[in-house]
Formats: sequence, C-alpha cells, structure tokens
Amino acid sequence: MPKVRGALIFVAVAVLSLELAVRFVADNGMRFDLEMWKYARDVKVVSDNPRIGHKHGPNRRARLMGVEVQTNSRGLRDREFSFERAPDTRRIVMLGDSITEGWGVPVDETFSKRIERLYGERGINAEVINTGVGNWNTVQEVEYFLTEAYQYHPDIVVLNYFVNDAEPVPRSETPSVLARHCYSCTFFLGRLDSFLRRMATRQDWSDYYLTLYEDGKSQTWLAAKDAITRLAGYCRAHDVKLLVAIVPELHDVKHYRFERVTQLVRDAAAENGAGFVDLLPDLSKYDSAALWVTPPDPHPNAFANQLIATGLFHALEAFD
Repeated sequence: MPKVRGALIFVAVAVLSLELAVRFVADNGMRFDLEMWKYARDVKVVSDNPRIGHKHGPNRRARLMGVEVQTNSRGLRDREFSFERAPDTRRIVMLGDSITEGWGVPVDETFSKRIERLYGERGINAEVINTGVGNWNTVQEVEYFLTEAYQYHPDIVVLNYFVNDAEPVPRSETPSVLARHCYSCTFFLGRLDSFLRRMATRQDWSDYYLTLYEDGKSQTWLAAKDAITRLAGYCRAHDVKLLVAIVPELHDVKHYRFERVTQLVRDAAAENGAGFVDLLPDLSKYDSAALWVTPPDPHPNAFANQLIATGLFHALEAFD
C-alpha cells in the first residue's frame, strides 16, 4: 500500500508540474492551439439553435493571440448596433467565420472596419456589422442571419466563404470541468496532432479540405450550397443585395490548390443571382508568410485584412 500511495503521489506531482509548466512557461499568449481553446472557453457559448451550434456570448472579453477580443451585448465582435436603421446610412452585414471575426487582428484593423473607413473617405456614411464567429460554416452563418441578423435590415449582405465552410455543423456541448481548465491537455493533444500529420498518419490539411467537396457531390457541400440558395432567396424577397466573397486559404497562395472550390462557389453565386468576388488575386501577389498572423497560424494578419478590405470594397462599389 505505501508503494501504491507513493506512485499516486508521484503521478499527481508530475501531472501538476506539467500543467504549471504549460501555463507559466509554454503559454506565451501566441500558441494557436491554446489560444483557440481559450477562445472557445472564454468567448463562445452553446447556442439554443442546433443549426448554429455555438456563438459568441454577450459582453465577453479575452486577450487572444496578443489582441483584445471583446463582444457587444449581442455577442458581436463590434461596437453596439441597434436593429433600427439610422437615416442616410448604408448598412452591410458581414457573415463569416474566424477570418471575418478578425482572429489575431485588432478590431479596428479587421476588414469590416477598414471598409467602413473606405466608405467614409468617399463621404458615405456606412455601418459594416461584423457577425463573424470562429469555426462557423456557411450553414451556421446563414442560419444566424435568417434567425437574428436579418433584423439589422441591411442594404447588402456579404457572405465570406472559406474552403472549410463545407464542413458539417459541429456538435456543441458545454465543456467539462477538465476540458475548461486543463492547459496541458490542449497543449499535448495539439503537439500529438502535429506529430501525426508529419508522420503522415493523419490526412494532410489540403487533402482534407478537398474531400469536403467530392467535386461538388458531397452532402456537406450540397448543404452549404443550399444555405447560399436560402440566403439569396431572402435577399431577393427583401430587396437586399448579396455578395459572395471567397477568401483564399493562405498556406500557399502562389501554388493554389483550391481553384475547383472557387469555381463551385462562383457557380452557386451565379445560379442565385448573387454578386461574386474571388480575393485570391489581391493576395497572391505576396509571399504567403507575409499574410499570416504567425507562422503556425495562417489566418489573415492586419496586412492581409487590408488587402481583403480593398478587394471587397471594389466589389461592393459595383453595387452602387
């Protein structure tokens, strides 16, 4: 029995030491897997609508990837907006995932806020409402718009599409106490996943993305396409303009592997009478790494957000 007790004490001390090492040594505030875990823990909540799954909680605040993330009373990473329209003000609702939310970028440098300023430079009052939420897909984004964001009564809706938006809606549930507080669990699971990918025992990220589409035949892509159709139907019925923008995957913009996905999204927009813009040409002029938040995290950085804003703004001008 003393040996068993001694072994248990050793294991407990080892586990505690690992947890403390990750919290106070390994966690420098810029590790993608740990920061995404904190985002899910501190900013997101489970939605009552299973087609949305998760969303931002209202009035949440966290420091993630070195920048402040704060949500308003309706859970948007933006300033407060009333549903009632201000007179003589153009209103645009941005739908999207973590790219639209502005992961790793100060809120004023996100492409939504940059577009507001571009309108202002032309003497146009505009409100660009950022509804982006990390890990949302097109089904979730459209469901959110049709059940809540439609109340902003926009002139224009921009659906920002990313290559992983044909993923299934993730199952969301309240995390356990261990899942909410164990830094080392997240850290070592992330290291294990990276190791297995290097050893090719797990599917490469680009191959995974392509399997989501099956050349336009997969059920997950058809669900995303149906969501685009539902959004376009609402916009036609309410005299709202719809722009579908495809934001490129930034691992390698010089040798882009997802042109077929771009064509599928372009066709879906055309079938529904929506505008379309491919933002790859605005970004492919630069080295991929110059566009990333950090080398392990290819979310668009502030410079890439500037390029996205310019490309989107030019497309929006076509609606004038």
